[in-house]
Amino acid sequence: MKKTESVGENPNIGQVDNSADPVEVVVEVENNAVPSDAEKVEQELEWGDLSVFGPVLPLGTDVLKKKPVYRFFKRFFDIVLSVFALVVLFPFLVLVAIIIFLDDPHGSPIFFQIREGKNRKKFKLIKFRSMVVNAEELLEDLRRRGITIKDPNDPTYKMKDDPRITRFGRFIRKTSIDELPQLINIIMGHMSIVGPRPPLPREVAQYNDFSLQRLLVRPGLTCIWQSTKNRDDVKFPDWMKMDITYIQNCNFLLDCKIILKTFAIVLTANGN
Repeated sequence: MKKTESVGENPNIGQVDNSADPVEVVVEVENNAVPSDAEKVEQELEWGDLSVFGPVLPLGTDVLKKKPVYRFFKRFFDIVLSVFALVVLFPFLVLVAIIIFLDDPHGSPIFFQIREGKNRKKFKLIKFRSMVVNAEELLEDLRRRGITIKDPNDPTYKMKDDPRITRFGRFIRKTSIDELPQLINIIMGHMSIVGPRPPLPREVAQYNDFSLQRLLVRPGLTCIWQSTKNRDDVKFPDWMKMDITYIQNCNFLLDCKIILKTFAIVLTANGN
């Protein structure tokens, strides 16, 4: 059993673009500020028996070395399908952006956020905005008021019924529509269609050696956890186990199953 220490969440939000372009873009950047002792909570994570997953692989390990055909065609289909999806969905994406702006006109429908990808390489993730513009400030206020996250052992700081989420934002989160702009990240090579979700730097700082293995491959738009009904009810250690299971068993058939299950989640709005 391994202990981890949760740290405070104090990311800086970049300044709003006041150029001639009327669209504002909010950029989240990493902050390395050290949290106060009052913000540190030490908990035990119930990881269970991890021996079934084999030895822990260090970052830099080429887990697809023995799957060159799969690696080539995975990247090929990532590009082809992402370009096709962007072209077909363009009117829909514009409509979503308009609704987000009408629902909360105080900020841009789109924002960029620093995430960590393969082997901890940082990149700017593109998302539809689903929270109010001052979400990070409100988070600090909620923490000061003692409003807790769903699980103190979860470094993602997810809250049930998060009051910072906008009305339309709740819908696009449940359907994963907020993730669609990441098709651009896939084309740029930051991500893949299927792979573990890209974490925030502050989350990775709390990973144990087992969890770090999820950064051995390109992060994805969807994966086993993302395609799971009511996924936010999944405990953090189990989420990590899902990702390691995918990395150890990834193949074309598994990717297709995950994509189909994700479509079902989107159509039925059964994500959280």
